[in-house]
Amino acid sequence: MTRPVTERAEPNAVRARWMGVLARATRDELESAWNTLAERPSYDMLRRPETGLVMVRGRAGGTGNPFNLGEMTVTRCAVRLSDGTTGASYAAGRDQRKAELAAVFDALMQTGERLRIEGGVIAPIAKRQQADRDLKSRKAAATKVEFFTMVRGDNPK
Repeated sequence: MTRPVTERAEPNAVRARWMGVLARATRDELESAWNTLAERPSYDMLRRPETGLVMVRGRAGGTGNPFNLGEMTVTRCAVRLSDGTTGASYAAGRDQRKAELAAVFDALMQTGERLRIEGGVIAPIAKRQQADRDLKSRKAAATKVEFFTMVRGDNPK
């Protein structure tokens, strides 16, 4: 389970958390949240959604030397709300509408609407994502095999 990050301690970590939730959200979740907004904000595109490739790096065991794992398709977008607040997003895949909506929600999270968006959009999506992670973890744990070695009596000393 992820620990909540206090805004006073790490403002960048707080934003990174909600941007991560938005990046992993499904398009349907973001569309549904957008459609439930009482007042949809007007916004301008600073950077229209565009799709490209990024190099994914890895480390053996999480601690080894970094290596290039391969390329991944990512779509990015940047918007500016009518009050001047900017939002950005990066999302895996080619879904340009998802990237656009994530950028708008990122911008809204930086305004006075933050508590409403956090409670009505971010928290439910984060809860669903955590439930998915827990389910995958339980399924993986169910397939765990315990290996042990028995000592043979014919080994010379």
